[in-house]
Amino acid sequence: MCGICGTIGSPNKDLLKKMADALIHRGPDSEGFYLDETAGLGIRRLRIIDLETGDQPVYNEDKTLCLIFNGEIYNFKELRSGLQSRGHKFYTRSDTEVIVHLYEDYGKDCVNKLEGMFAFAIWDKKKQELFIARDRLGIKPLYYYYNNGIFRFASEMKSILADKSLSFKINPQALAYFFSFLYIPCPLSIFQGIYKLPPAHTLSLKGGQLRIEKYWDLTFKNKLAGLSVAEYAQTGLKLLEDSVGKHLISDVPLGVFLSGGIDSSAITALMRKITGGSIKTFSIGFGEKDKSYNELDYARIVSDKFGTEHRQFIIEPKIIDILPEVVWHLDEPFADSSAILNFLIAREARRHVTVALTGIGGDEVFGGYPRYLGARMSLAYTKLPLRLRKFINISLSPFLRETLSSGNTAGRIKRFLKGCLLDDCQRYIYWLRFFEKAEGFSLFSGELKEELLNADIAKIHTDYFNGANADDYLDKIYYVDANTYLPDDLLHIGDRMSMAHSLEVRVPFCDHKLAEFCAAVPYQVKFNGFNLKGLLKKSLRGILPESILNKRKSGFMAPVGRWLKDDLKDYVVSVLSEEAIERTKLFNYKTVRIILDDHFQGRANHTHQIWALLVFKLWYDSYIDNHG
Repeated sequence: MCGICGTIGSPNKDLLKKMADALIHRGPDSEGFYLDETAGLGIRRLRIIDLETGDQPVYNEDKTLCLIFNGEIYNFKELRSGLQSRGHKFYTRSDTEVIVHLYEDYGKDCVNKLEGMFAFAIWDKKKQELFIARDRLGIKPLYYYYNNGIFRFASEMKSILADKSLSFKINPQALAYFFSFLYIPCPLSIFQGIYKLPPAHTLSLKGGQLRIEKYWDLTFKNKLAGLSVAEYAQTGLKLLEDSVGKHLISDVPLGVFLSGGIDSSAITALMRKITGGSIKTFSIGFGEKDKSYNELDYARIVSDKFGTEHRQFIIEPKIIDILPEVVWHLDEPFADSSAILNFLIAREARRHVTVALTGIGGDEVFGGYPRYLGARMSLAYTKLPLRLRKFINISLSPFLRETLSSGNTAGRIKRFLKGCLLDDCQRYIYWLRFFEKAEGFSLFSGELKEELLNADIAKIHTDYFNGANADDYLDKIYYVDANTYLPDDLLHIGDRMSMAHSLEVRVPFCDHKLAEFCAAVPYQVKFNGFNLKGLLKKSLRGILPESILNKRKSGFMAPVGRWLKDDLKDYVVSVLSEEAIERTKLFNYKTVRIILDDHFQGRANHTHQIWALLVFKLWYDSYIDNHG
């Protein structure tokens, strides 16, 4: 695992050094550089595989190709064997060197040979061409900037910002996306001119021409037919077991983030089946005030069954002390509060291991979100006349009192009823949004508000819904999540919060072969009735305890609603004071004040909106006020 960076146009060692230093948390073990008259490449390395000879950059035999790489290639031993049989000479035992020789043989098609998580860059000195690729599901990040012949790229945006010769302005569209969805989807970033390379894409730069191409996609039309539910379950379990096995390749200690949910429990169970050695597991939980968010008892059940070396942490964190650090590591404004939990568990786990497996991706691949059931039920509900649906919404919504518990059933019902007044696409997008359109636009001040009035702040999600290679409604929304929420929220958290502590996180559920299989499974089989992750649960019957398979889904969430009303109330009021808000020249303080008052006085649950405002202001203080 590493941090990579580079430049085309006016390269110099001092700049590369600054860019690499901004990534030192990603790779504290070593640094390396390549520099010629056109290109410069930099790397900070965290040693995971080939501890002795695997430093980067890595070259081909005649050193006409130079490679820097972030990630892990899990099939590198098979690829290496094939390359050696064709005459390639290796000088390391690393997975990194495999990529450069694959590029020699297959050119840009080399990405289709790779299994794993990756973002890499190859400088072809002969062709004077830069080639960059990102893995299929977006596990590893890659930002880039290109203007007036100057190209910069890096694993994290802060590395590009280390180039003080460049200046950046906030991207209004990205800002609006953030307050709608709590994250900023690819290819946008918070700054104009800086972009994220989307998952499953390559980037080539030659002769001043930038070319971005997609090399892989999920399709939901090639459904597997004629299989029994048991056969689907057996195949899915075998693919998951194969994926877990591949993810155990390491020359350093590894463990598991064990939440007590089905996904991380499945990974623990399959690790035990594969290895007889010690398995280290880590869980995090809360005290009595927030016990509805705890899954520690379930994690302990799994640990006891599979004989893991288990550590659990009850947190009473001083959020005020760590939140600015969390925000800085996240790079962009990002308001998924589970980032706090990921930061804390990664910090504790790093004391014992260098690699940790996690269950990220299980909900997208196997269908685990309650909103998926809502989407399925909406297909029947929306057959009612629109006038009747409007009447039901108006009649029931005022009596549904939202709570600050992890479930908040009333809030979900209200969103379901209102969403079902919209068409299929906009209904699902409405369920994903945290600021309604009118409410969101009233948040912004004068010029910014005017600029956004006619903007489509759901275009990226809408385009994925309409562009899905799928016929069924449920498959279309899986495709939306696989291309937005998974890479730009969950995997973003996993990467940034682990790398903050120089910990590598691996995600077996994001294996592309497993994802392809699940896309080919009819959604009725995936649910196996109206049962979230019904197929996965069936495949794990007899492997996981029934108490784990039958438990209510709670998610990996922080009790932010209570924090905001109690522990953090004075802090929030201070950070979001009228003076502080007006200084940004972005927001209408009257709207901010209404949101705060309604939440604190119990008239509405604005947890997500307030958290978004809070982390944005902290991000603004760190990235704008402190850097100009």
